[in-house]
Amino acid sequence: MSAPLTDVSTTTLPTVVIGAGPVGLAAAAHLTERGIEALVLESGPAAGSAVREWGHVRLFSTWSELVDPAAEKLLAPTGWTAPDGATYPSGADWAEQYLQPLADLLGDKVHYGATVTGVSRLGRDRIVDADREQQPFTVRVTLTDGTEQRILARAVIDASGTWTTPSPIGADGLPALGEHAASARISYRIPDLKDPAVHARYAGRRTAVIGSGASAFTALATLADVAKNEPGTHAVWILRRGISGSTFGGGTADQLPARGALGLAAKAAVDNGHAGAVTGFRTETIEPAEDGRLVLTGEDGRRLDPVDEVIVLTGLRPDLSFLSEIRLGLDERLQAPAELAPLIDPNQHSCGTVYPHGHRELSHPEPGIYLAGMKSYGRAPTFLAMTGYEQVRSVVAALAGDTESADRVELTLPETGVCGGAGLFDDPAAPQESAGCCAPAPALVQIGTPAAATPAADGEQTPGSCC
Repeated sequence: MSAPLTDVSTTTLPTVVIGAGPVGLAAAAHLTERGIEALVLESGPAAGSAVREWGHVRLFSTWSELVDPAAEKLLAPTGWTAPDGATYPSGADWAEQYLQPLADLLGDKVHYGATVTGVSRLGRDRIVDADREQQPFTVRVTLTDGTEQRILARAVIDASGTWTTPSPIGADGLPALGEHAASARISYRIPDLKDPAVHARYAGRRTAVIGSGASAFTALATLADVAKNEPGTHAVWILRRGISGSTFGGGTADQLPARGALGLAAKAAVDNGHAGAVTGFRTETIEPAEDGRLVLTGEDGRRLDPVDEVIVLTGLRPDLSFLSEIRLGLDERLQAPAELAPLIDPNQHSCGTVYPHGHRELSHPEPGIYLAGMKSYGRAPTFLAMTGYEQVRSVVAALAGDTESADRVELTLPETGVCGGAGLFDDPAAPQESAGCCAPAPALVQIGTPAAATPAADGEQTPGSCC
């Protein structure tokens, strides 16, 4: 249990970090390394609460890309041993083997069950200019017992992510007509089909999967695995656009091999008949059929055959409601910091072509507040953990007055492919043969395997994408 939260003396104001996920805890590690008091507010009961909710999913980044350098320096003297950097952890592995030990080390700097409901300047709403920048931030918090507290802060790093605000079905960014009424049959998460209750929900049933990113690939791949043993299990993959050479991500050319293999597994689900694809379909309404199942109708009038369940994986968006009294400078499209938005625009960039960025690109008209991690990307899906670690390193250096270090942003990112989501594979980069000018074709690892490393499935290979 964390110590009770109280107002902090104005002479010893901490930097408040919102969220005890990967980037929030990395920010706290960098603040600690710099001798700056940190206070981490986590709404969940443990470190990485959001990560734990998709703990059954394997990341497509290796451990070497998922541990922040400053955090590793803090952990090393405690006897903590870094996992094998070449392996791919699940979300649960990430939380238990790295995030929780880091949070435990930070001790009373991390407070659980503390939901931030508002951020402002002391005695100043967003309209007031007078002496605004001289006032500390006020952070309003609601605890699990319902009590409210106010915390004063010298700066605020919002690393709360976007997990709690998934995007709806409607292609216009709004819920489809009937979406709320059908909520009992709709999920916005990748299902954990190893959970008996979840397995029973989807096995032997027809499920619509809406989305075109790695999370949708994962859902298709796992449902295909169930279909091999459960007759009647079938996925209907609904895409708002047509299928093209980039639909399945970077494939064999992807510098994150597990992400590329995941796209190939989704393609195999379609090719093997475990999933059907409906293209150019923009859902307008969801209506109950006579048997209680759901019928999706598109903007063009097409009506799909009834489905039992719908999995919506159309992206995430930032919750900006508790920042309404702060002067943010956000891009009107992505809801990302205005200087950062052109660098991460998914219409122009994959995660590998994002230019390295730091405190300057993350700054706002309100000095001293930063959106970091996934939240800083707004609605862009191109975020990687190591990008967030570099963000908070630069931001904390700026808060410490070390402008030279803050401006020295150096980061090399994997190129190609569609970012976002997660993977299922441990060792997709098995020995391969080149096919002329085509990229080598990796052997697919069997879909739905346990967390331990597994061999390739019967040596099956999928042709690589040509250059």
